[in-house]
Amino acid sequence: MQGHNFHSHTNMRQRILFICHGNICRSPMAEAIFKHLAEEAGVSHLYEVDSAAVSTEEIGNGIYPPAQRCLQSHGIRFDKHRRARQVTADDYQCFDLLICMDSSNLRWLRHIIGEDCQHKVRLMMEFAGSKRDVADPWYTGDFEKSYDDILGGCLKMLETL
Repeated sequence: MQGHNFHSHTNMRQRILFICHGNICRSPMAEAIFKHLAEEAGVSHLYEVDSAAVSTEEIGNGIYPPAQRCLQSHGIRFDKHRRARQVTADDYQCFDLLICMDSSNLRWLRHIIGEDCQHKVRLMMEFAGSKRDVADPWYTGDFEKSYDDILGGCLKMLETL
């Protein structure tokens, strides 16, 4: 992916990157949920969706099994072969929106990408009209609560994009 060529493409799909701490729970859940909703709405061709981590802790690891079970219980398909990766400064150029799951992710992201001069970085729950974070199920153990937050945010994103 070469970010500097992005806008010269005839393919003008909106590129969205979901970001969380380790890229094994919330951000891959958001990626899968958004793709599912876009597909159901018949607009999946308008988006390119990915996810990444702000930390290096889980790089190379798959989606956390309880997150997989949560997605499966809601009939959400996901790539069983996807592996966690860390967000890069280049991602800022390649993506139109970088959606963080919480304010901690936002702070870490700023260290990686620098200033958000193009106003591409947003918090997930802003789309649902809330200033709160998507609770991290790694600590809460409540994957359903995280799923509900992410679903609400993704539904509102699809309405507004």
